[in-house]
Amino acid sequence: MEAVLAAARQAGWASAQLHQEHFAGSAIGAAAADSFKIKLARSGRTVAVGHEESAVQALAAAGVHVPTSCEQGVCGTCLTRVLDGEPDHRDLFLSPEEQMRNDQFLPCCSRAKTACLTLDL
Repeated sequence: MEAVLAAARQAGWASAQLHQEHFAGSAIGAAAADSFKIKLARSGRTVAVGHEESAVQALAAAGVHVPTSCEQGVCGTCLTRVLDGEPDHRDLFLSPEEQMRNDQFLPCCSRAKTACLTLDL
């Protein structure tokens, strides 16, 4: 990307005409990633999410498939409805207003502020 921008500048393009986007989520620090549980509303099962794994990883290990793509909280592929509990939103997909509603969750990168999240799975 830097090479393209440099070539455009060299060709005389104004800065206002140059646009770039970066598609990557923020890394989750292990110290800030508390363990929590996910209750699956449809089966009543509970899945523990360790402090060093994502909710998607814990669910997959328990045999629960959640579609993913970026696994960084950017694309929204894994968007899941929250029925109870408070998510710790660490994604870049949901708007601040959507995050405040606490009714959706991206299990690829987000965590829980409460000990348990009940998901529509």
